[in-house]
Amino acid sequence: MRIVLAITGASGAIYGLRLLEELLQAGQRVTLVASASGREVCRFETGVALDAADDLKQRWGLPEADLTLRGVDDLWAPEASGSAAPDAMVIAPCSMGTVGRIAAGISGTLIERAADVMLKERRPLLLLPRETPFSSIHLENLLKLSQAGARIVPAMPAFYQKPATMEDLVDFVVGKLLDQLGIEHRLFRRWGN
Repeated sequence: MRIVLAITGASGAIYGLRLLEELLQAGQRVTLVASASGREVCRFETGVALDAADDLKQRWGLPEADLTLRGVDDLWAPEASGSAAPDAMVIAPCSMGTVGRIAAGISGTLIERAADVMLKERRPLLLLPRETPFSSIHLENLLKLSQAGARIVPAMPAFYQKPATMEDLVDFVVGKLLDQLGIEHRLFRRWGN
């Protein structure tokens, strides 16, 4: 599967990094796009720079993984065209500014344009919004995107699996994203198991 993973400037870069790790380990072809603020937040929260694909692949011992990095301003990238649309796109974390621009049909960056392509081509677009509390504007934009076909997967971990670490909480949310993509995982114990 060809998947675009976007990381925006909302807090919660760990979700995007952990998802990237799982996608690469599962043998998926991933294109990573990070906004300028997404890069800054990721570096601040995790110490990880999103500058080189080889560095990211080496981080998880996956030198052969299929990872491409694209600049947020690269509107010539294949992912910006419906004729080369990827199979799915995930924005994790997804800032409310990004939600608002996608909901308004604004395609000023590769992240926004690729999301627009996913909606118009009726392909999976998963958004992991990171904001609290939500304003009415946030909720209206999320509803608009849901009605347009996006899947809203908020960063809301469950506690029935009795998480013991922060990694357990992150893995639950990342597992929910993987579920929506149809990718098998063992990141959390399912209810009743």
